Amino acid sequence: MSSATNSSLGKTAAWRISLWGTAAFALGAIVLFAFLHQFVAHEIQRRSDSWLTGEVEVLGDVAERTPPGRLYDRIVREVAELATKEVPHERESATESNQSVFFLQTTPSGEIGVWVGKGDAQNVWKAIQQKRIVSGSPVDINITGFRHPFRVATGKMDNGDSIYLGLSARDESRVLHRLRLYFLLLCLGIVLMGFLIIFFSTRRMLGRVQQITDTAAKVGENDLCARVPTIPGNDEISHLAFTLNKMLDRIENSVNQLHTITDSLAHDLRSPVTAIRGKLEAALLAADDHNWADPVASAIDDLDRLCELLTKSLDVAEAHANALRLHKEPVDLDELLRIMVDLYEPGMLEHGISVTFSSTEQVFVSADPGLIHRMMANIFDNELKHLTPGRSVQIRLSGSNDMCEILVEDNGPGFPPEVLSQMFDKYAKGNNSEGFGLGLAFVAAVVRAHDGSIEAVNAASEGISLRIMLPLVVQCGSRENTLG
Repeated sequence: MSSATNSSLGKTAAWRISLWGTAAFALGAIVLFAFLHQFVAHEIQRRSDSWLTGEVEVLGDVAERTPPGRLYDRIVREVAELATKEVPHERESATESNQSVFFLQTTPSGEIGVWVGKGDAQNVWKAIQQKRIVSGSPVDINITGFRHPFRVATGKMDNGDSIYLGLSARDESRVLHRLRLYFLLLCLGIVLMGFLIIFFSTRRMLGRVQQITDTAAKVGENDLCARVPTIPGNDEISHLAFTLNKMLDRIENSVNQLHTITDSLAHDLRSPVTAIRGKLEAALLAADDHNWADPVASAIDDLDRLCELLTKSLDVAEAHANALRLHKEPVDLDELLRIMVDLYEPGMLEHGISVTFSSTEQVFVSADPGLIHRMMANIFDNELKHLTPGRSVQIRLSGSNDMCEILVEDNGPGFPPEVLSQMFDKYAKGNNSEGFGLGLAFVAAVVRAHDGSIEAVNAASEGISLRIMLPLVVQCGSRENTLG
């Protein structure tokens, strides 16, 4: 079980991100330490070189001022030993013999004069002879019998003797070793802490992504009601969860609309299809009696109603799914409404319904003229279906505050009480209505697609009041026209 868990953990994105992030951090820390190590080593060496150069000058000056004789070697040796007590990095106590510094004075012929230090002077001299040492420029030499190299500075005396002062790199190595050890421990602690922080923060973040994945899989397998848990915040994951939930809401609404349309179509199609079938069978049976014309004509009327139902259902479905294809252009609503009134006025007069149109100004909107035409056609069709003879319809067009208003009023029976709260929903119709309940739903969808608003109420006295607001593009001219 533990092996399986570790295997699955190693395959997670949180684990990989943590490893790569930690590796990048560790690499950066190593590069930083390399520069720091180089800087510290350079500073220690610079300090050592400065001390060596200064002490060589002091020892050379003492040697030149001390007269040759029996006391020369003793005085120079004592001064050299005193100098060895002032080593910049020495950690030994004053009572211990110093093994970090040596002093060597040689004659022009190469003979050793004065020697102060531990070890064999001949080995030191041989190592010095193998290096080319220039006054004022200390160099490193390796001496047999010593683990660490020595930094050696030289100086020339007036009598031709040479003096050499060497400083062991032992203490410098010890300081750098402690620096590397402390850095390693500190780096391991920081890297481990950084890995844990990256891992748990990444795992928490990707855990929310996994919740989104699980929710999406659940939606595809079971139902459309599942939603991604949202956490208060303003980060990218919160935005993703919010956006996904909004998308799921739209999908659920679309699927529910599809189910509603399918159920409604199945219900509404069953009766006309059955009626058409019966009438065609009756016409077939009456073919020999020459009485088939009426059943066929009635069947054709039912087919027209069926086509109208299918067309309006698809139009409303497209509109509610925001799938209407708009081809906007400047539309003169004054002219379009006059054309619609001229088109429907004869039919309304034939049914005993009068229609009037008034416009206070010429109004232009950016709209799809075909959809606006169909929207008004649905309104006129509703008036024809629901108004009785002797009724009237008034249409007014006006514009103000960057919006135009189309007001349709009649003095008919008004909206049935049962549809007042849902008159713009699909298949919402009164109990005595012979329509499909799709006209106003399509009108509302077209208005919303053009960034407008619509409201409909029953008038205080009688009839209805339908108000449509659309964004205004150009408003010019002022005139009062009435068609009766």
